[in-house]
Amino acid sequence: MNRWLFGASSIAGDLDLLFGFMTLLSGIVAIGVFAAIWYFCIRYRRGHETTRTLPRRGDLPVELTWTIIPLLLFLGVFIWSIRLYARIETVPDGAMPVYIVAKQWMWKAQHAGGRREINVLHVPVGRPVQLNMISEDVIHSFFVPAFRVKQDVLPGRYTQLWFEVEEPGEYDLLCAEYCGTEHSGMRGTVVALQPEAFARWLAGGGDVADLATRGAALFRRHGCSGCHAPESRVHAPDLAGLPGRPVQLADGSRTVADDAYLRDSILLPTRQVVAGYEPIMPSFAGQLDEEDLLALIAYLNSLERRPGAAEMPP
Repeated sequence: MNRWLFGASSIAGDLDLLFGFMTLLSGIVAIGVFAAIWYFCIRYRRGHETTRTLPRRGDLPVELTWTIIPLLLFLGVFIWSIRLYARIETVPDGAMPVYIVAKQWMWKAQHAGGRREINVLHVPVGRPVQLNMISEDVIHSFFVPAFRVKQDVLPGRYTQLWFEVEEPGEYDLLCAEYCGTEHSGMRGTVVALQPEAFARWLAGGGDVADLATRGAALFRRHGCSGCHAPESRVHAPDLAGLPGRPVQLADGSRTVADDAYLRDSILLPTRQVVAGYEPIMPSFAGQLDEEDLLALIAYLNSLERRPGAAEMPP
């Protein structure tokens, strides 16, 4: 069931209402302008007997009318749209995370529970879904017309998008950014299932490791634990409880250890060096793909801060 005309997400109706109002308002203004043009063209055409004396230089009521009414309409639409934009940009609490990696020319989805998909994305009905997305090559754009959501997916940078499906069914997933010769074939399907059916689908993937478990295995395989483990003799930052905390850098600035910071610390470790530490960590660029990086970040996000652990250097 591909629903393009009628929206199928929790924000689609409000977006359609705003778009419809702006279209109607623009149409009324356009009709009024063209009606005035035709009226003046006919009344003041060459040879027509009509008064051609100069009008008064000022008409305060008319000037106030065409200034105040458009201003109020503009402010009303602005407030309406900015409130809707804030709602779209604010991810609801309890949203289910799904990780998306775009690649010429496919969509790869990774669920936190371990199930993976290509060009298909299964989601539950009635629960917000947060997509954390990145591209392996060029700029793509994740677009589901029936949900009225679209977000560019960029190489080297995480972008987020959320939606909540209201009705079960299958919905078209497209790439809305030209990304190469097979751009038109970069299509997929979002399959919305009732919560019970989604739980059965999620559990039907067999014995697969969740994202954080895969990240823990990568953490050990690439030797990260040799430096960042609490018992390590190497002077390296403690990563337990790090995500989301402020970090003091060697150049005197401060940053927050979000997903982008963690990714850069793995691939470009000398870009932002933590205060009190030497820039001796090697780069893992070329050794880890984007799916590996997502798994590592999920593992780091799962680490709880150990009681009595020292704070980052002030």
